[in-house]
Amino acid sequence: MSADPNLETHLSSIFLAGGCFWGAEAYLSRIRGVIKTEVGYANGHTINPTYEEICTNLTGFAETVHVIYNPLVISLKELLTYFFKSIDPTLINKQGDDIGSQYRTGIYTIDSEDFRIAKDELELLKQQYSSKIVTEIEFLENYYPAEEYHQNYLRKNPDGYCHISAELMQNAEKPTDDFT
Repeated sequence: MSADPNLETHLSSIFLAGGCFWGAEAYLSRIRGVIKTEVGYANGHTINPTYEEICTNLTGFAETVHVIYNPLVISLKELLTYFFKSIDPTLINKQGDDIGSQYRTGIYTIDSEDFRIAKDELELLKQQYSSKIVTEIEFLENYYPAEEYHQNYLRKNPDGYCHISAELMQNAEKPTDDFT
């Protein structure tokens, strides 16, 4: 880690929903400049949901990865480029073999500038697809961390299910030097 005692003042946060959060978290955590990831539930309408509750499709929550990153190392635009490589933005409530509203794709921001950047990047992405892009971009309304057994799930369970290809995972791997 960096010797900079003020590193935390330089960090930014974004909340990305890319299907099953196990694979999304494993993938996003490998990207150079990403400092920390946490899986959880975003933008639903119940209080403190459980995994079992969000799987009913009645809570409105999306499985989401809270990404804390250093914008001096990776810009939000670059981070979103990685994110878009890991999803099919034309699928509604589905990624890989997972189906349900909790698997929708979304970008949830906490500030207006990030919201604008995400909208601009999504407009550029539309040029690459003939089908309609359905990835939502919204301000973060609420977020609840997922249960502990979901955190870093694929590190704990290396043979666990992941909808993101091994090749894409490898392409996101951080170099071994100190990048924070």
